[in-house]
Amino acid sequence: MNENQAVKSRCLFKTFNFQFLKDIGFVILKIAFRNMLRQKRRTALTSLTMLGGFILAAVSIGWSDGTYSYIINMFTSDRLGQIQVHRAGYLDEPSIYDRIQNYRHLGQILLNVEGVKAWAPRVYTAGLASLEDKTAGVRLIGMDPDLEEKATGFSRKVIQGAPLTNDPYQALLGKGLARILGARVGDGIVLLTQAADGSMANDIFNVVGIVDTGDETSDRLGLYLNLSDAQDLLVIGEEVHEIVIMVDNLKRVGEITDSIQDRLDDPDMEVLPWQKFARLFYEAMRADQQGMWIMLFIIILIVSVGVLNTVLMSVLERRREYGLLKAIGTRPAQIVHLVLMELLAIVLISVVLGGVLSLGVNWLVSIYGVPIPLEITYGGMAFDRMYTEINARSLYLPAITVIISAIMVGIFPALKAARTEPAKAMRTF
Repeated sequence: MNENQAVKSRCLFKTFNFQFLKDIGFVILKIAFRNMLRQKRRTALTSLTMLGGFILAAVSIGWSDGTYSYIINMFTSDRLGQIQVHRAGYLDEPSIYDRIQNYRHLGQILLNVEGVKAWAPRVYTAGLASLEDKTAGVRLIGMDPDLEEKATGFSRKVIQGAPLTNDPYQALLGKGLARILGARVGDGIVLLTQAADGSMANDIFNVVGIVDTGDETSDRLGLYLNLSDAQDLLVIGEEVHEIVIMVDNLKRVGEITDSIQDRLDDPDMEVLPWQKFARLFYEAMRADQQGMWIMLFIIILIVSVGVLNTVLMSVLERRREYGLLKAIGTRPAQIVHLVLMELLAIVLISVVLGGVLSLGVNWLVSIYGVPIPLEITYGGMAFDRMYTEINARSLYLPAITVIISAIMVGIFPALKAARTEPAKAMRTF
């Protein structure tokens, strides 16, 4: 045989070998689907186990993400903001003397940062409020009515009276503070505090509205003034203590924070995302979210036990069939492939159906929510309805966990089928 004939023979052998393997794979796939359709009840039971696990995991993840997204959005958008700007060190030791100058110019810079939706300046200090013979400690908060409305929609929190306007000597009281002082809309409140020049500042402000922020502590201490009134009372000129920033995408807070810090380019200014200035709330939320992984583990365990039980029973019922396959020359590896191919086909069908059904469930709950019989409080906010969220991980995490867990628990029955002894199995009736 010359060299050309040898090369041609090797090529033919490789082609034949490849075609043979391809045919064997097709036969195994065909047998796998035939077995699925032959045992419809068992196939349906296995599929329902995985389908139920997938939907339960997807809804649990969507519920967890949706609940916390809703809480974070309420906590940051309605109260603290998503990003805050202060003088460096202000949050560690708040002081009336750590103030931001030229805040209007900074506001224009902030609006030019991609992702920034709105901003609002604030002034803070402590003081005493008196009405007739009643006195209470207060947290004075000065805000610009127009900018605050754009940022946090503060007027929605006014439950009695009217929101602040640009008219002088107006005040809003938290509902808890109003109850302590016995104040009503139209009363005159005497406010006493210390000004930045060391003098004792005091004046009378007209109560124009009562506020419910959803946080009992804030409502018990909060007294809100027009920003210009607060600046005059504290003798701080055109300066503020804080700038609150709202963004168009909560998931880009870190990126936008870095962009703002670069734009300001001032080491004396501190730009912090909500995860930093509301660190205790963030850490509590993260710890609470760990419960989702415990739930996911329990779901995986239930699915795994169900799949193991049905697949193992299937193998034991078909010992004669596997013995016959081995008797006619089927290799153990091919039997393993056969069992796993049947299982994988059921898994894929379950994952596709589960994805469609869980998307529908999450979509409905994300719009209408689920009412809670008893109102719950988290981070000082009360909730009577919970929502889910449609996101990628509510689909790929259940898909990955169901597929991996099903295949892993399917390996043992597959190996048991591959170890079937033909002679003993053929005698089984």
